[in-house]
Amino acid sequence: MRIAVLIKQVPLTDGLALGPDGRLRRDGVPSEINPHCRRAVAKGVELARESGGTCTVFTMGPPSAEAVLVESLAWGADDAVLITDPAFAGSDTLATARALVAALDRTGPYDLVLTGRNSVDADTGQVGPQVAELAGLPFLAAVRELRTDGSTVWTQCQLDEGSRESTVALPAVLACAERLCAPAKVPVVADPEAWRARVRRLGAADLGPGPWGAAGSPTWVGELADGALPRRAGVVVTGDLDAQVSRLLAVLDAPSVRPPAPAVPSPAAAPYGPRLVVVGQPERGRLTRELLGEAARLAGPYGGLVTAVLLAGDPAVERVGAWGADDAVLVDGAVTEAQAAHALAGWCATVVPRVLLAPGTSWGREVAARVAARLGAGLTGDAVALDLTEGAALRSWKPVANGAVRAAVWARTPTQLATVRPGVLPVPVPRPSAAVPVTRVAAPVDGRVGHGPLRRDVGVDRLAAARVVVGVGRGVAVTDYRLLHAFAAAVGGELAASRAVTDNGWLPHARQVGITGRSIAPDVYLALGLAGKSTHLNGVARAGRIVAVNTDPTAPIFGSVDLGIVADWRPVAEAVLAARESARPLLPSGWVAAVHAGAEAGDRGHD
Repeated sequence: MRIAVLIKQVPLTDGLALGPDGRLRRDGVPSEINPHCRRAVAKGVELARESGGTCTVFTMGPPSAEAVLVESLAWGADDAVLITDPAFAGSDTLATARALVAALDRTGPYDLVLTGRNSVDADTGQVGPQVAELAGLPFLAAVRELRTDGSTVWTQCQLDEGSRESTVALPAVLACAERLCAPAKVPVVADPEAWRARVRRLGAADLGPGPWGAAGSPTWVGELADGALPRRAGVVVTGDLDAQVSRLLAVLDAPSVRPPAPAVPSPAAAPYGPRLVVVGQPERGRLTRELLGEAARLAGPYGGLVTAVLLAGDPAVERVGAWGADDAVLVDGAVTEAQAAHALAGWCATVVPRVLLAPGTSWGREVAARVAARLGAGLTGDAVALDLTEGAALRSWKPVANGAVRAAVWARTPTQLATVRPGVLPVPVPRPSAAVPVTRVAAPVDGRVGHGPLRRDVGVDRLAAARVVVGVGRGVAVTDYRLLHAFAAAVGGELAASRAVTDNGWLPHARQVGITGRSIAPDVYLALGLAGKSTHLNGVARAGRIVAVNTDPTAPIFGSVDLGIVADWRPVAEAVLAARESARPLLPSGWVAAVHAGAEAGDRGHD
């Protein structure tokens, strides 16, 4: 088999910040192969060896990106191609995908193209499916098991809400998940100059007329804003265990401090403005409600029309009017993401909606990425806030530099797309509504991908709606999970996890919270054994209160809490279990009011 692996160079830090000039400070910041791409390199080399074929690794970037190719060659790749040229500067995901496809066409053909599930610095997950769309290939996301006979690949894919077995006919593009295999990581590359001599280079002139770079990118980055987390009360207690536990219980039992959910705006009497489209994912009604409520809010001042696009058979069609839609489109015959995307793109080419929103899930990312590639439209991935500006232009705010900065992304195209991170928007109160008009479109027939039934992880929907969430880091040993589950049940909480925990398979990927996971907004987020990286805490920024238990008084998480407890979490958990059993009296509510006042003062200071 001839295998191509597409990798990315990313900063080896989560400490990037804005400089005085409003730009990211990157000087002196080391880089590495994107962690997810390391799995793609390892699996590509393995499959090439097993089949007697070859593995060629590609990356696009400045000359310094050669380093990730050198490491890939040292790992065992047969060939390496650096796509580099000043003309590529400013490439967005679609322009990057076009350059990668041109390089694959020039050096191929290939039986299998592998890439990482997403990049940890941007987390759009768009390049893989856009490469597949531009190359006319099938695509599977987040593959964590695979086997092949050279013509068909059998996989198990890790999805946001569970897992699914899928098959795909080759050639195809596969995005590799963390648990697919051990990563390709060479501690020290011996004789790097010898490896550099083997790296081939392709420039813009080699790939064709373009346009490339910023000129070929339908999106551009505008304003940058500080992505600092909201300030909180920052009370940290040490010493007596009983006093610490009493304060913890007081926070757990206090009334919610989160604002009430907004109501879905009333529809325009006679819509006259732009059309905003929301793509609803099957069996993810909560996400559809989030996006439809936001679309109705955005459309209101412009007299816009909101359209819900659903797959045929989705029971949500009976409720989308109450959730914010003015009409609906049902897609018949779509089994795969590619079929849904092709039907949607055909409809969009005729109707030309102003805005299209999709959930930032593996399903939504593939659908939106394929639609954008098919239309040549601008797509922002992993948006956390949206607004319409003068002329009904969509401004999508997304985190960059591991959440240290928020960037406003704009699109030049008539239809502007965004995928929105699940959980960052409120679930609004439905409005009174009758059934909405429905249009039907047919999906094309495409038998190259076959999906088995989705095996949903238990309690995923409960996590999004939970009042209390217990967040687990690698500081909680897997041997202590029996106590952990008992503790979560005692406080009426659902479990969430850091990326390190889900990477190790200790909790399902659907429980991962943070920039590379989901966002949640419980009344109380109780962090156990978490260091407090911004990549994780960005996922709980909307929590009413954050409490952390950690043995290290210098742990970064104590700078982002309402209450910090310097202690081993196990005796704290055991004491809480005992207190719940004996209904131990709590501290007076005045202490909770004091924490409250401190949080409010912190919020005012941040604003």
